[in-house]
Amino acid sequence: MTEKHPTYEEIRDVHQQLYDMRLEYWISHDLFTFQWWLLLFVLFIPWIIWGIFVDKRKINKILLFGTLLTILVIMLDDFGVEKHLWSYPYQLINIMPRLVAIDQGIIVVAHMFLYQYFPEWKRFIIANIVMALVFTFIFEPLTVWIGIYKLENWHYIYSLPIYIMKAVFIKWLVDELISKKKVIE
Repeated sequence: MTEKHPTYEEIRDVHQQLYDMRLEYWISHDLFTFQWWLLLFVLFIPWIIWGIFVDKRKINKILLFGTLLTILVIMLDDFGVEKHLWSYPYQLINIMPRLVAIDQGIIVVAHMFLYQYFPEWKRFIIANIVMALVFTFIFEPLTVWIGIYKLENWHYIYSLPIYIMKAVFIKWLVDELISKKKVIE
């Protein structure tokens, strides 16, 4: 007896059905709700504040840090959603399962401010730990309570080392890239 494996076309059809379901759910459940407006706010307001307070002399370095961090955050979030570690009942836009407003808004902007205001390693790590504690034990539970974030196979405490390690890794990477650029010049 041979096993039947799904074909590419079957997978594509199911994916289309899932997209259609998500769109219908988003229009009837998410769009223009309190949560939707809140997500819009946490995506754009941090960037407006950042635009006002960013150190224009260091903007390239800060944006490099923010861009690399955004890529890492998106990858981690996609992994977590795909593995059903967490999910997002409310979306700002329906085309992707990640929480764009928080991933690419408040989290990245907050980290860029830390990178700007705490350039020395010791102070950066201390500030990053404080921010990680706030995000892990205040911000995440608040988003669960509001219904934006749902823990599936995850606990808040698991987020703490990830918040810390991702920022430390990206700071190290950017500092290395900048130091290598200076050596080349």
